[in-house]
Amino acid sequence: MARRRAGRRPKGHPVTDPYSQFKRLRFERNQPGVLEIVFDGPNLNAVDEETHSEIPAIWPVIDRDPEVRAVLVRGEGKAFSAGGDFALIDAQIEDYDVRMRVMRESRDLFYNIINCSKPIISAIHGPAVGAGLVVALMADISVAATNARIIDGHTRLGVTAGDHAAMVWPLLCGMAKAKYLLLTCREISGADAESAGLVSLSVAPEDLLEKAREIAGELSGGAQEAIRWTKYSMNQWYRQQGPIFDASLGLEFLGFGGPDVREGVASHRERRKPVFRPEAYS
Repeated sequence: MARRRAGRRPKGHPVTDPYSQFKRLRFERNQPGVLEIVFDGPNLNAVDEETHSEIPAIWPVIDRDPEVRAVLVRGEGKAFSAGGDFALIDAQIEDYDVRMRVMRESRDLFYNIINCSKPIISAIHGPAVGAGLVVALMADISVAATNARIIDGHTRLGVTAGDHAAMVWPLLCGMAKAKYLLLTCREISGADAESAGLVSLSVAPEDLLEKAREIAGELSGGAQEAIRWTKYSMNQWYRQQGPIFDASLGLEFLGFGGPDVREGVASHRERRKPVFRPEAYS
């Protein structure tokens, strides 16, 4: 009987797709070297527990994939992502273990995006909220439709703006504008976000995907070491601000154990203005 040489696959042995483990994210390859990650779920691509666990886990896989030189993230349908669904929020309120797991995933999402060597482009349209917004605004180049609706709704929900905004937004649009948007939960359009410096550029809605793909293709065909080391160098700004992010994230998840978030969720469901406690122990 002939022996099979060590290290050689027998004919017909299936090649494992590293992306097959991700069930909530969709992947497309529409041009050489570019991987597209597509949010494609119910309720305007709302983020459920499974999706929230997959979003941070995808970046190390991409970093190890030699066939990927650039990443484009987009949403299917009428939204980029409408944020966390109520089931996920309820679970964090009621279950300490879920709360801690989601906090760890939120931490990993932030740092894994920063440490992914491949350039990331986001194509933002419709509502962009919550964990989806983290990806949208932490992308190396963010392209927004002029009528995109960007909002960080943490304080309206009754928790600290902690998943990225307290650290990233002041670097993007300045402290004064960041405080205004985060403390009031004001919505900002894609056009105004470009003017404020919150996104890289805005384009007409019908041109969004074409423009984002054009940029992704350009980066995929560029000098890879130069592009990746430039990203690494510029992301030192984020790494040096890590303690700010860590503190804000901890304060956000502390809030999920308090009464204000319950009122925030109830008011969202009942479509009314929230009535929060006037007291604060801070």
